[in-house]
Amino acid sequence: MLQCIFLLSDSGEVMVEKQMTAHRVDRAICGWFWDYVLAHAAGDASKVVVSPTHYLFQVYRNGVTFLACTQVEMPPLMAIEFLSRVADVLTDYLGDLHEDIIKDNFVLVYQILDEMMDNGYPLTTEPNILKEMIAPPNIVSKMLNVVTGKSSNIGNKLPDATASFVPWRTTVVKDASNEVYVNIVEELDACVNREGALVKCEAYGKIQVNSSLPGVPELTLSFSNPTIINDVRFHPCVRFRPWESNQILSFVPPDGQFELMSYRVKKLKTTPIYVKPQLTSDSGNCRVNVMVGIKNDPGKPIDSITVQFQLPPLIASADLTANYGTVDILADQTCFWTIGQIPKDKAPSLSGNLRLEEGLTHLHTFPTFEVKFKIMGVALSGLQIDKLEIRNTPHAPYKGGTGEVELSYPIIESVLNPLHGPHVEHHASKRNHRVNTKRSKVGVGNMRRLRP
Repeated sequence: MLQCIFLLSDSGEVMVEKQMTAHRVDRAICGWFWDYVLAHAAGDASKVVVSPTHYLFQVYRNGVTFLACTQVEMPPLMAIEFLSRVADVLTDYLGDLHEDIIKDNFVLVYQILDEMMDNGYPLTTEPNILKEMIAPPNIVSKMLNVVTGKSSNIGNKLPDATASFVPWRTTVVKDASNEVYVNIVEELDACVNREGALVKCEAYGKIQVNSSLPGVPELTLSFSNPTIINDVRFHPCVRFRPWESNQILSFVPPDGQFELMSYRVKKLKTTPIYVKPQLTSDSGNCRVNVMVGIKNDPGKPIDSITVQFQLPPLIASADLTANYGTVDILADQTCFWTIGQIPKDKAPSLSGNLRLEEGLTHLHTFPTFEVKFKIMGVALSGLQIDKLEIRNTPHAPYKGGTGEVELSYPIIESVLNPLHGPHVEHHASKRNHRVNTKRSKVGVGNMRRLRP
């Protein structure tokens, strides 16, 4: 049971405070928590923190910290998942999530928190149902609120879906265009040692769906190679029995965008690019040479390539240049090498000299190189969508002059969205596939190179 939720800015300011139970939580707990965050600025602050008086749970999104407090024991994952859902719902409502938007929509944020939790327990967390109770902001509602001084976005009745056997789906779908889009988003996290051997390579993926189907449709999504998927997590709409028996996703989708499932693919064998750093030091100087190239051609251009590394300590000066792209050294001694696309006529390389501080002859600490890039329209993880079957959906017939009837089938679009992983990002281009006629192929990855 959560007793209170705070929304904190990047400076530790309390923007929103929502007391969930009769037992009030003193705002001073936020000051204690912020001191803890500042003390752990060099590393990642834990999502679960034990203070002298409370258990604290935190989720950080775009400069906003969602902080929940309780004095009783509870499953930590439930609290963290609920805070993540609050962040997702606010992003869906407001279009973006940062300090200024939270402050400008304080009343709306407070109303959403009031509906999502009842007496410390999660209640309504589906955006479709929440939007029937609390209308999203628009220009007309904002002008009306300014003129009348009242909030007009609260519904007058409880949505019918709250008592339905599918509470995640609204009973009245507006402007249904009779189509569904399936987006596969993956992040490939790879670690390469100083000899160039692959230490770890795993893909973390999400299947996101944007449904605009009328009625109560029954969808069945199958994969060509479902055995590679591990550690799955499903949306409440997914039926467990078809997945456990045949590894098929059977579900009644919510209206609009939602995350159908997340998964992990283990022990991938290769990465699309390589990074070869060389650092040699002698007589107070350190010679740097870093090369980047294509290791396993994915068949598509590799875009937005950047190499980032922290200059070693005790460096008096640095002179680094690249034969392709731009090199920037920030005040915190972080070096950014922006490459973009790898040219066909030469391999990008960065070289230069690091001057050690007085009295030092050799470099004893070597950096870790992090690489980020994007690839459009490839399947690095190997996951393949086989087909998507749609049932129980009315189709509007088109009658031609000869009396023939033509049914309009929904179109599935398989898109790989931008990834935001710790080391590498990938995107996939859009591909339109008619239902049950073509297979969708998607994939992504990211990689880092350990110090040489």
